[in-house]
Amino acid sequence: MDKKLYAEALAYHEFPTPGKIGTIATKHMITQKDLALAYSPGVAAACQEIVRNPSLARKYTSKRNLAAVISNGTAVLGLGDIGALASKPVMEGKAVLFKKFAGIDCYDIEIDEKDPEKFIETVARLEPTFGAINLEDIKAPECFHIEQELTKRMGIPVFHDDQHGTAIIVTATIMNALALVGKELEAVKLVVSGAGAAAIACLDLLVTLGVAKNNIIMCDRQGVVAATRDNIPPHKACYATLSKVKDIKEALIGADIFLGLSGPGVVTASMIAGMAARPLILALANPTPEILPEDIYAIRKDAIVATGRSDYPNQVNNVLCFPFIFRGTLDVGACEINNAMKLAAVHAIAQLAKEPTTEAVTDAYGGMDFQFGPDYLIPKPFDPRLMLIIAPAVAKAAMDSGVASDPIDDFDAYRAELLGLISKSGQVMRPIFAQAKTQPKRVVLSEGEEPRVLRAVQYILDEDIATPIIIGRRAVVEARIKRLNLTYTLGNDVALVDPQDDPRYREYWQLYHHLMQRKGVMPDTAQTIVRTNHTVIGCLLVKKGDADAVIVGPSGLYRPHLVDVLDTLGAQKDPNFVTSLNILMSPKGLVFICDAFVNPDPTAEQLANIVYLSSNHVKHFGVTPKIALVSHSNFGSSRLNSARKLQEACKIVRNRWPDLEIDGEMQAEAAFDAEVRAWLMPESPLQGQANLIVCPTMDAANIAYNVAKFASDADSVGPVLLGVGSPAHIMTAGANAQDIVNMVALAVVEAQRQQR
Repeated sequence: MDKKLYAEALAYHEFPTPGKIGTIATKHMITQKDLALAYSPGVAAACQEIVRNPSLARKYTSKRNLAAVISNGTAVLGLGDIGALASKPVMEGKAVLFKKFAGIDCYDIEIDEKDPEKFIETVARLEPTFGAINLEDIKAPECFHIEQELTKRMGIPVFHDDQHGTAIIVTATIMNALALVGKELEAVKLVVSGAGAAAIACLDLLVTLGVAKNNIIMCDRQGVVAATRDNIPPHKACYATLSKVKDIKEALIGADIFLGLSGPGVVTASMIAGMAARPLILALANPTPEILPEDIYAIRKDAIVATGRSDYPNQVNNVLCFPFIFRGTLDVGACEINNAMKLAAVHAIAQLAKEPTTEAVTDAYGGMDFQFGPDYLIPKPFDPRLMLIIAPAVAKAAMDSGVASDPIDDFDAYRAELLGLISKSGQVMRPIFAQAKTQPKRVVLSEGEEPRVLRAVQYILDEDIATPIIIGRRAVVEARIKRLNLTYTLGNDVALVDPQDDPRYREYWQLYHHLMQRKGVMPDTAQTIVRTNHTVIGCLLVKKGDADAVIVGPSGLYRPHLVDVLDTLGAQKDPNFVTSLNILMSPKGLVFICDAFVNPDPTAEQLANIVYLSSNHVKHFGVTPKIALVSHSNFGSSRLNSARKLQEACKIVRNRWPDLEIDGEMQAEAAFDAEVRAWLMPESPLQGQANLIVCPTMDAANIAYNVAKFASDADSVGPVLLGVGSPAHIMTAGANAQDIVNMVALAVVEAQRQQR
């Protein structure tokens, strides 16, 4: 590690708070009643229920979602036996990965004990606290005995990630590499350098899948682990070879796979030269591999290479599996992690690498697109689909193998819950997606040449939420579909409208001219617009009945798109009944912010209409609207026009729609804090925390939305365009593929409602 990175790492660990983990309370602790429920006397109720039925600990405590990372620091990766205390930063880091990638709460526990039996006694007594145990950085051969004994003694899963996590990723990598080169597991010759915990676990799993033991040659520090060697430890003896080879150089002659789990420089280029055609070389020593990829390619251009490093392709990284294996294990209350569950993870990981990558992966890796092949054998750690694929596969394997105490009844609902862990918007959109699937509608995506849109189309098709129609030049769209490794084809799966070549061009420009002839649009101008303006083309498809809804953007500015949408599709009632709505998913719940994009300076009448439209839409999410008209002032304390028009809007809403729960004007603090509001206005009809926020101007709403979104790291959906004559939504420039998919689902449900 260079000095600069060393200093940055120390600062990272020290500031702003020492260490990498803390705890967050999951229940309120504000009032005396909260204290009575959380502790004495209320806590006795939960205790008594658990005495009656111990399995209820999963219902009344954090045990269901709590893991421990436990180590004695005897084999820390790249550092060796550094002891329990010095291993704490590593274990804290592992705990962070559990939370970050799988939403699992995790404590790190460093035990200052090298005696295996005493270590086992200590860990075994922790069973009441945790739902699962992750053993970490414990040296071999003690780690084998420790894991075996704890698995026997404890009724919760015990998983040594250095062994099994590595084995799962290595096995998935080998499976996919052999599929590429057309070799069978049963026939390959494998040479492994290293005989520690990871190496043994890798070989065990590979043999389970079909690799022949007599085709394996293991090498350790003393050379080839031959059956003729004296005093071979039991964990190595099962892989002792009868081969007459003297050293690793001879062993590699004709080998199909080299698996390195040892140290730097173990293998040279000349040794690699004698391997079989299209060899697979996994040089996994970290930070310096057994042989560097550039040295391999200098002599074997046909090789497929994987390392343990992030700066080379095919990084074998345990974070690809362990959070999601634990997620599925905890969710079904499994008592162990068995071979069936490990193999389920292997197959899930291997399959995901063959799927088109998502925009989230591309963004995380500097815009790179990945396609299954020699340089992309396994998924990337930041692929959000890992949890959606691995956790259900592991959970199902646990159920099928009889080790699950709390089986999952509905795997579709379970996947939706997992999506909510990845994205807060996923949980909010769940009922919308379910409704969209009941009757998919034809949705036009106007910017069909945009990579974000093309990726969104893949998801739309996979989830069957709509029948997509895209607008774009055929040659450009086809080239980008291929480059992005998407699986659909134009014509068969997706309808294409090519502005340069569409038989409906004449009737479309004539329709547009008819709509716009009193707004200064001449026939020749109409012809040009219907050749070049994708927003207009998309809206005309809906106007003509060739589509049910349109999604505009995400390229271009919002306001010009809005003008085109209203010119073509009109408003349901009148332009005063058109608005936008943004949805924020914050840790404190859902917040809806009105009109950050449509009406620059609405009148009191327009504000009342905005409230009506927005509150109706809020109800579609199963939420009762609690409306706060937010200003710089509280309940008449200001006579400025911006405050007075909110007061007037409140009166209009109460007269026209008396069932709506609304008050204002008020400051944001009063909107979100019921106690502050009660002190300022004891007779306020608005109860609890407001969830629908109305600002006096578009500027104020837009600023409030963006500040709230980025300050609280909230997920968002929108802007949802309300009041247009037909379902239409305009994506903003920062929208990603998932944002587009969300709006497509909303547009489908809106089209269903209009049809009814």
